[in-house]
Amino acid sequence: MNTFGLHIVTDLPWYFVGLDLGQSRDHSAIAVVERSDLFLDEMDWVTYERKRKRRFRVRYLDRVRLGTPYPEVVARVRQLVHNKQLAGRCTLIMDATGVGAPVLDLLRAAGLSCGIEPVIITAGERESHAGGRWHVPKRDLITGLRVMLENRELGLSRHVPMAEALAKEMSSMEARVSNRGRESYGAAGSGHDDLVLACALACWRARWKGLGMWGVKSLGLG
Repeated sequence: MNTFGLHIVTDLPWYFVGLDLGQSRDHSAIAVVERSDLFLDEMDWVTYERKRKRRFRVRYLDRVRLGTPYPEVVARVRQLVHNKQLAGRCTLIMDATGVGAPVLDLLRAAGLSCGIEPVIITAGERESHAGGRWHVPKRDLITGLRVMLENRELGLSRHVPMAEALAKEMSSMEARVSNRGRESYGAAGSGHDDLVLACALACWRARWKGLGMWGVKSLGLG
């Protein structure tokens, strides 16, 4: 196999499913990002491993109809992760902020057969992990997605349904500074940011790097 002018030995995809939970006035949204580790036909003589190139692509976007009950959202997620392409090869990253706690219980009881990473989206300055949940600043999620798109790290084909809606949401994202000097991110005016957050959650987890047999850590931005 040859791609990007490089001879590829193996292409091993893994899928990251981002779930942003809406409330009465906000849509829930789902995004699937594919990460492929492309093992090149070239050796790194320092590590004695094949060199690799990592590729990310948005494969699926969905904005759930406003007012859809959470059990129906969970059922939709279950159907998606049991798709033959994703089954056994995906991780769910869900927004556990606010109403997320009871939905997390529903997801865990749904028999998804995939790992679940609950993320509480914060207005803080630093990423942390406690009580089985990640606390991640919204700024880091949005900035990380924006950098991937601007650097063309993340492929977004116009043939993916709702790709234009995601691009429109990204263009409307803006930073705001409160009277106390605290920075926050959100859609301008009354715009949506649900697709952006679903995709940003998936990309945040997809960009983690491994630490061999001892586990993984977030790449972060600092």
